[in-house]
Amino acid sequence: MTKMSESDAFDILAIAAHRDDVEQTCGGTLLKMAECGNRTAILDLTQGEMGTRGTAEERAREADEAARILRVKRRLVLDIPDGRVENNYDNRLKVAHIIRELHPRVLILPYWQARHPDHATASVLGYEAAFLAGLTKLDLGAAPHRPFKIIYASLYADVRPTFVVDISEQFDARCAALMAYRSQYQDQEQGSTLFPRQAEIRERIAAMSGFYGLLAGVRYAEPFVQKEVGLVDDLLAIPVQSI
Repeated sequence: MTKMSESDAFDILAIAAHRDDVEQTCGGTLLKMAECGNRTAILDLTQGEMGTRGTAEERAREADEAARILRVKRRLVLDIPDGRVENNYDNRLKVAHIIRELHPRVLILPYWQARHPDHATASVLGYEAAFLAGLTKLDLGAAPHRPFKIIYASLYADVRPTFVVDISEQFDARCAALMAYRSQYQDQEQGSTLFPRQAEIRERIAAMSGFYGLLAGVRYAEPFVQKEVGLVDDLLAIPVQSI
């Protein structure tokens, strides 16, 4: 088994079902972490070939441009069929192999309840793959590794977040990364009843990010949920004023 050096390991890996899912839910956070000197990566489970708009080839080029804007060090894509993301053993092994290869300390997954079945399945698939990735007797060609922290991007979930990340300074670039998907968000007849007009998209993003920012006293924020209890060492260092 190959063992990754600390200098090659990634700090944060975000996993999502489709190209542009990460940009929609945690793009600002990834950019902020990159600006802090962290190595970030994205794993798209599908190539988005079943989307109403655009082709897989177009979305691949757009995903590369969005990753550049978000300063992502590496972006990978699997061959899981779009619209048929299944939490089976073969798919878990595919994701576990990537987790071992990248060695992330933090794993960002979609929230586990979603309108699109692929999104909800990607959440459970990612968690179970992370567990498999840590099994010492499972030979995947790379040393076992399990992320220290798993958090869930909850922007589109009707839940109170565990915490939010201030993306006020990253907001414009976050929007630009999403707009890199021209095949998806440029105004066009195809899918016009499903997609908002391009002029409305930034307004919607600002409204949602502004709401979560308001909860923490900043302009724009992205929300996350963690399942485990948080730990505080210093009561005087807890951010966000109570009254």
